[in-house]
Amino acid sequence: MQIFGKFSTNFDVEYLVEHYIYAPNEDEVIDVEQFEALLKNRRKTVAGTMFFYNPTMSPVGYNTNSKLIDQGYEFDDTYCELNSDDMAHLVANATKSEYKGKLIEIKYLFNINKANIEQMPILEVFENDLNIYNSFQLTRFDKELNYQDYLNLRLSGKFVFFGWGHKYEKHHKSILTYARNIAIQAEKLGKEIVYMYDNTFDKQESKENAHFLSPLATGKLRLVRANAFKNAFRTNPPTIQKIG
Repeated sequence: MQIFGKFSTNFDVEYLVEHYIYAPNEDEVIDVEQFEALLKNRRKTVAGTMFFYNPTMSPVGYNTNSKLIDQGYEFDDTYCELNSDDMAHLVANATKSEYKGKLIEIKYLFNINKANIEQMPILEVFENDLNIYNSFQLTRFDKELNYQDYLNLRLSGKFVFFGWGHKYEKHHKSILTYARNIAIQAEKLGKEIVYMYDNTFDKQESKENAHFLSPLATGKLRLVRANAFKNAFRTNPPTIQKIG
């Protein structure tokens, strides 16, 4: 597995604006130039998209302990190879058989490259931003860098796997609408919609409520979620999985 991405920044906030995971052929290692060549032929090389909550990633040679700019990283609008994390390991294990030689595009509800953004204060900011997203008012976080413009959503490959979880609350109506609109638009674009769900909602209700379980979990659910995620990708395109 190799990971590539592109970072951007505005007003001292850092975003991961593009993110891809490559499932290599046997003993294959590619560089950034080879990755970009694959990307130029995305219709054939990108198998599909995975949607998660938000990134906490760093380029090779850097870390996530502090802001990249404080570590001397230059935001030059170029791709770089990224360090791995727990989610990347799950993706690599799930896709290593059926997706060799393919890129998986990773997208996020929120592109802000920061840990622990599920807390209430930042959710309130997201809620307020999305309330005025389609107006001429200024948002706290960059409209283009942090949020998905769902009406102009570009998706390559056959499928979209939604695994952003359910960390937003129902009273955050603008966030919920935003999440739902992304899922609806992906289906309108003809993509195979894939996710994991449990007894909270049935399969249709989970899609309608944008309630898509994350492959990452703690405690007793850690292996259950990881195994269900792996089962989803035993085929190409992947399949919806019921947990519990």
